[in-house]
Amino acid sequence: AEYMGDLATNMRLLCAFAAALLVACALGQELPIPPLPYEYNALEPFIDEATMRVHHFGHHAAYAKKLSVALEELRRNPETKQLAKSGIDNILRHLDQVPSSLRNTVRNQGGGYVNHDLFWKIMSPNPAKINREPQGKLKKAIDDTFGSFEMFKQQFSKAASSVFGSGWAWLLVDQTNNSLHITATANQDTPASMNNQVPILGLDVWEHAYYLFYQNKRDEYISNWWYVVNWPQVERNYISATNLTYEKDL
Repeated sequence: AEYMGDLATNMRLLCAFAAALLVACALGQELPIPPLPYEYNALEPFIDEATMRVHHFGHHAAYAKKLSVALEELRRNPETKQLAKSGIDNILRHLDQVPSSLRNTVRNQGGGYVNHDLFWKIMSPNPAKINREPQGKLKKAIDDTFGSFEMFKQQFSKAASSVFGSGWAWLLVDQTNNSLHITATANQDTPASMNNQVPILGLDVWEHAYYLFYQNKRDEYISNWWYVVNWPQVERNYISATNLTYEKDL
C-alpha cells in the first residue's frame, strides 16, 4: 500500500495540473509548476529534502517562468499565435516553426519544463527501503528487450553515468513498433521533441539534482535513485504509449 501511495489523490493532482496547463497555454497565463505528489522530504534518505525544494521550487519554477515569457512572444506573433496555443508538447515537436530568435529558449526552457514534470511523477516514497522491480507487461517488455531487469538497470545506469556535464537518461517507447530503447540527452533536450519517441522513465543527472547531498558522487546518486522509482506509474506510462490494455497485476 505504501508503494502504490494514495493513487486517487495523486491522479486528482495530476489531472488538475494538466487542465491548468492547457488553460495557461490557451489564455496566455504563466505556466503552473506541477505539484509534487508527495512531500519534499518523502524521498529521503535517497533524495534529500533540501535538494527537492531547490530542484522543484527553484529550478523547475525558473523553467516555467522563462518558458511563459517565450510563449507570450509567440502568441503576440500572428504567424505563431496558433502554435503557441497548441500546448508545449506540440510546440517541442515543431521547433522548426518557432522563430530562430526564440528557438533555443523554447527548446531549453520547454525541455526543462516537461522533463521535470515526468521526473516527479516517476518517483515515489520508499519508507521500507526495499528493492523495487517492475511488474506485469512492462516487466515482460524489459526482460524481452534487455535480457533481465538487472541487465536493464546496468545499461540505464551506464547511460546516466556517461552523460558528460548535464543531461538525462531515458527509457523510451518507439511507437513505430512499440519497442523499448535507452538513450541519453544533453542539457534539457527532451524526447518529447522526437517523433514517435515517448519517454516513460527519465533520470535527471544535472548537478542540481544531487550535488547538495551527493556532491560529486553521481554514481551513488544513480544507484540510490532506483529505490524511489515508481514502477506502477512507469508501467502506466508504458501502457499509454503502446496503447495496450492495462491489467491490474501490480
